[in-house]
This record gives sequence, C-alpha cells and structure tokens, in this order.
Amino acid sequence: MTTLNWVMLIVAIIVIVAVILYVREAKNGHPKGLIAAALSNMGERFGYYIMNAVLVLFICSKFGIPDHVAGIIYSIFYFSIYVLSLPGGIIADRLQNYKGTIQAGLLTMAAGYVILSIPIMATSGSKGWILGLTCFALFVIAFGNGLFKGNLQAIVGQLYDNFEAEAAKKGPEALKAAQAKRDPGFQIFYVFINIGGVVAPFIAPVLRQWWLGVKGMTYNAGLPALCHQFLDGTINATPQAMDNLNTLMAQCNPNGMSDMATACTNYLTTFNTGVHFSFIASVCAMLISFIIFVSTKNVMPDPKKKVAAKAEEVTYTAAEKAAMAKDIKQRMAGLYAVLGVCVFFWMSFHQNGESLSFFARDFVNSEAIAPEIWQCVNPCLVILLTPLIMWIFGTKRGSKISTPRKIALGMGITACAYLFLTILSSIHGYPSGDSFRALSTAEQTAMKTGPWVMLVVYFFLTVAELFISPLGLSFVSKIAPKHIQGICQGLWLSATAIGNLLIMLGPIFYNKLPQLWQCWAVFLVICVIAMCIMFGMVKWLEKVTNQ
Repeated sequence: MTTLNWVMLIVAIIVIVAVILYVREAKNGHPKGLIAAALSNMGERFGYYIMNAVLVLFICSKFGIPDHVAGIIYSIFYFSIYVLSLPGGIIADRLQNYKGTIQAGLLTMAAGYVILSIPIMATSGSKGWILGLTCFALFVIAFGNGLFKGNLQAIVGQLYDNFEAEAAKKGPEALKAAQAKRDPGFQIFYVFINIGGVVAPFIAPVLRQWWLGVKGMTYNAGLPALCHQFLDGTINATPQAMDNLNTLMAQCNPNGMSDMATACTNYLTTFNTGVHFSFIASVCAMLISFIIFVSTKNVMPDPKKKVAAKAEEVTYTAAEKAAMAKDIKQRMAGLYAVLGVCVFFWMSFHQNGESLSFFARDFVNSEAIAPEIWQCVNPCLVILLTPLIMWIFGTKRGSKISTPRKIALGMGITACAYLFLTILSSIHGYPSGDSFRALSTAEQTAMKTGPWVMLVVYFFLTVAELFISPLGLSFVSKIAPKHIQGICQGLWLSATAIGNLLIMLGPIFYNKLPQLWQCWAVFLVICVIAMCIMFGMVKWLEKVTNQ
C-alpha cells in the first residue's frame, strides 16, 4: 500500500470509531436534537474543508496569480462566510424562523458549489470573466453559509436552554448537572463538524491525481506556476525558472515535451479539472445535510412558539426592566471583549489555509502526501483529542477552570505553534517563499523538511482550537440575552470574519520578509499579546458569566 492509502485507511478507522463513540456519548444525558444538529452541520463542514484545503492553491494553479493576490481572494471569501452570519442571524431573529433560514442556507450553498464544479479552462482571453464567475460562486456559498451556520449554533444553544429549564423544575442539583452538560455538548457538536472535515481534504487530491493518471501525467505542486509563467511570457523573469520547468515537465508530462506551450496548457487543464470534480462532492454533501435537517427538524426547538408564550405570561416592572437592561449591557460588554481577543486567534489559526498551505507546498516533501491533505490533520486531531480535553475539564480540578480562562490558555497554546515554526525556520535558515522558489529544483529539494513538522504545528493549533472554538460557542450561548441569540452567534462569527480578513497578511509576510522565521515571529508576538490581555480580563468575565 502507498503512504496515501495507509493514511486514508487510518482516517477511515478513526471516523468510524468516532461516530460510534460520540453518538453514544450524546445519548448520555444530553438533549434530544444534538445529534441531528451535529449531523446537519457535518455535511456543511465537508464542503467547507474541501474549500479550505484547495481554495488558495486552486486559485493560484487555475489563474496563475501570485500567492498574495490569491490570499486576498481567500481572505475576503472567509471574511464573507463569517460576517454574513450576522445578517443571517438578524433574518432568523426577525422572522423567528431559524429552521427555514437554515434550509435556505443549505440550498444556496449547494448552488454556489454547482457553479464551481464546472471545469472551464482559464485562457488569456477568458481569465477575467472566469475569475469573476469564480468569485461570484464564492459569494453565493458565503451568503448561504451566513444563513446556515450561526442559526444552527443558536438552535443548539436553545436546546440546552430548554434542557436546563426542564432540569430546574427538578431542583438545584438537577439544574447544576444539566448546566455542566453544555460545554461537553458543544464539544460533541464540534467533533461531528470535524468528522466531515477529516474526509474532505482527500477528495480534491485523490480526484486530481486520478485524472492526471488517466491523462498519463503525474502530480507536482510547483509545476502549475511555471506553466503559467511560460504561457504568459514571464518565464525568463527568474533565470532558474525555465530549467525548472523543463526538469519538472519531463518528470510529470513526458509525452508532451515536443511542444512546451501545448504541454503547459494540457497539464494545467488536467490538473485543475480534477479539483473542479471535488466540488461536485460538496454539492452532494449540502443535499445530504438538507435531507438530514428536514427529516429531524421536529425534534429541534421552535423559538417562535417559545417567544410568543413568554410574551403572554410574563410582565415586568420598571425596576425589573432597568435591572435587565443593566445586565444585558454587562453581558454584551463581556461578549465584545472576548470577541476582540478571538479575532487574533482566528487570524493566526486560519493561516492553515494560507501561509501554512504555502509552507506545506514549498518547504515540506509532498511526494507521498499532497499539500492539501495536511488539512485533514486538524479535524482528525480534534476527534482524537476532544475526549482527553473533555476528561480534563470534567475532573474536579478541571471543572474549576472557567470558559474565559480556557480561552486565554488557548491563545498561549497557539503561540507555541508559531514558536516552534520560528525556531525551526531559524535553525534551517529558510529564506522567504519568493526567494525559495527562485532556487533550482535540486536546491529546493535539499531544503525540504519532513512531514513531522506539519504534525507538530497542527497538534498545537488543534489543542488551541479545542480550548477556544467550541468553548467560545458555549460562552456565547451562556452570555447572550435570550431575545438576540441569533445576533450574538452572528457577532461571534463576525469576529471570526475579521480575523479571516486579516489572514491575507500571512502570504505577504511569508513571501516578502527576508527570512521565513520573521513571518512566524509576527504571529507569535500577536498570540502572546492576546493571551496577556485575555488573562487580564478573566476575573471580570467570570463575574459577568457567574462562573
């Protein structure tokens, strides 16, 4: 068996075992509807992780644009995915129709992926409008995600609101036990999100390599950029580039060497068509999520009926209204404070789709494992490490760690990932990305590191994610005023959006700073500062959330 086949087998075993174990755990004292919501979200995450794995590399290979320009498109897309959750939450809150909004979001995303799945070759004459069509499809996906994502998370929060309300009728002990289930519940929800993410990164590389094989070609991560340079007439801008093109084309497309222009065109067409095929899998995933949600929506809360009932039964005095307004103001201040810190987490974490993808493409040996496949390490580690994190937080000592304190610790763990990369890049004397690609093929090969580097980086980033992302969702559900839960979940995702917009800085640092360690040092400093700020606010946030 090849290395890739072994990796796929291991991942398949992890996914099967994880589904069995987490379904059993979700049935152990958690509200009905949790598994249904998690499975509905799993399909959406499948499409997301296909996109996360391939988008920036796909844009570069299809259109021949520089890394930093592809990074800007990527950043704006991921900004849009999350910021549009805010109007998506407003729509659901105003209509009091979370379920209908979620269904519309899934169908809208499916339509966007349909457009992306059309394999149209980008020539010099058609490149402009095809890039425009691609960006339009990305906006459609982002808008659909905005309708879907935050509102499904709000429904999960409402499941636990109802669960705790029922437990309160049985007494304080029952209420305390029910409240203790919220953080683990969001962690289970988050694991199912990542089960979809484990499988997805394999789709595009497997389909691409299969299609290249059908056409008698083999894969090389650096060849598409050289093909575009040849076709655009810029190949001689770097003295070593033409020699690299001849060497790699002889290895990857030996039958096309008689006419280099035709060989480059055929390689680019074949290379990118396989990636287009992967978006068909995304369409199928959206439709599966839609079917799961529609068939199980009756077990999920109906906020419209809940709010109407409360309006008839509850009245408040002026003093009670003033106290409620003060409480809401404090809660929103606490929410905004945490969101401000988490912006910098997402800016650093989501480099996995930009500068870290470029690092995997350039500096990591990709003969056995394509750069996109490294995206499966993060969700795979989420599945494996979540039980350990849940056990730690479930112990007597771990249960005393408040959610704000966990988020602060998560920022420190994120810093560890970039500390490791800073030290590694400094020891090896890695140049910037631009300088590296100007070297000969032999020099580049000699400088490449082993796959273990990416495993270490993703280990730190995944542990940090488990301290911040699912617990952040839980934090928002705790602190959000009941009448604007969708908006508050939208605000959480908007903070993620701002962090995603800032990730475009990663490729600039990666390619333009003289030494690569300087790029990683920037993110190290950002994470350390954010951690210190968060620790400084912990006691106040614990007071606001009564932890």
